[in-house]
Amino acid sequence: MHSQAPRSRLGAVVRVTSGNFIEMYDFFLFGFYATAIARAFFPAGSEFASLMLTFATFGAGFLMRPLGAVVLGAYVDRVGRRRGLLVTLAVMAAGTALVAFVPGYDSIGLLAPLLVLVGRLLQGLSAGVELGGVSVYLAEIAPPGRRGFFVAWQSASQQLAIIVSALLGYGLNAWMERASLDAWGWRIPFFIGCLIVPAIFVIRRQLEETQAFKASTHRPTFRQTLQGLALHWRVIALGTMLVVMTTVSFYLITVYTPTFGKAVLKLSTAESLLVTLAVGLSNLLWLPVMGALSDRIGRAPIMLAATALTVLTAYPVMAWLVAAPSLGHMLAVELWLSFLYASYNGATIVALTEVVPGHIRTAGFSLAYSVATALFGGFTPLACTWLIDATGNRAVPGLWMSAAAVLSLVATWLVYGRSAVARPAGSVQPA
Repeated sequence: MHSQAPRSRLGAVVRVTSGNFIEMYDFFLFGFYATAIARAFFPAGSEFASLMLTFATFGAGFLMRPLGAVVLGAYVDRVGRRRGLLVTLAVMAAGTALVAFVPGYDSIGLLAPLLVLVGRLLQGLSAGVELGGVSVYLAEIAPPGRRGFFVAWQSASQQLAIIVSALLGYGLNAWMERASLDAWGWRIPFFIGCLIVPAIFVIRRQLEETQAFKASTHRPTFRQTLQGLALHWRVIALGTMLVVMTTVSFYLITVYTPTFGKAVLKLSTAESLLVTLAVGLSNLLWLPVMGALSDRIGRAPIMLAATALTVLTAYPVMAWLVAAPSLGHMLAVELWLSFLYASYNGATIVALTEVVPGHIRTAGFSLAYSVATALFGGFTPLACTWLIDATGNRAVPGLWMSAAAVLSLVATWLVYGRSAVARPAGSVQPA
């Protein structure tokens, strides 16, 4: 099952995570350039209303994730990891092209926001199974005792996209005048994303099917996958609760951070981008470290500690930040939240591949993750924007993250505190 040579496995990791890069690259750009996108596609009577419409469109893509998880996840579990991941990349590319090339509202009227919405829905459909497909692939090619470390590179690859996006945004901000950047310059990173997609498609075509999938004799039909998801609904529900902390904290410290820094803390664009770049680097460091640590001490201790620390500290550190906003304070707070996110994620993603039964592993993993993202994570920028406006409390995003941590803390205790669905680290069964 794990006969691949180390160099072969390294190449497989690079090839399979390349699609994650372009997915998160595009998602982060949408969040960072939310204000410019709002002006281009969603003109409204107030900046708040326009921004809310933009974040609602951003969040709408996440509503498609559960559908993509079931439909495309069932496809991956039936035809194989390699073929399925090529299909998800093609769908994702179509959505990215729409966001990049659609003319503004001033040119084509209501058709502009409608086409952008279609682009986001296509991206959501693809993303619904992309993360699950990549995580399952990495879990199935990992050598014994190193599954946590290998699966952590699924999330780590997304951090590379954040770093590249932040550097590109910083460069454009320094090179272009503000008026030009808001009018059309924000499209440049999206165009670059469209140019990257063909290269990633070529890279991903070189993937080999996993030995675990080849060894499996059962290829479930779509109906059988639905029956399997229904039969194991408790596991899917617990998996959804496990992922809430991961998805909320990720979108809070990455996609929402530039908007929070500029619109709420009144920091400069360059300062907000520098913080986001630091968060990406921090995540990239801690994710594989904590994934490897979970291989040694187990998933549960890390997951319990990270969620408990988040419940206790997320709001106090945010309150400290908004009381005295500065680049240094924002950097310190975001790096702490990054450590909490990466610690939890590094153990949780691999845990989810171990909890879901093998014959519905891609669909089950993807559905749990997608539902959590659709209900909580994807709407984090929208929720935080609304909560700050409704309460007048600029630190309220800390409460949103703490609430997510409570759900995941309970789920971790239910999974690992009772033996019904828990399995020790490294116990994934053949698909």
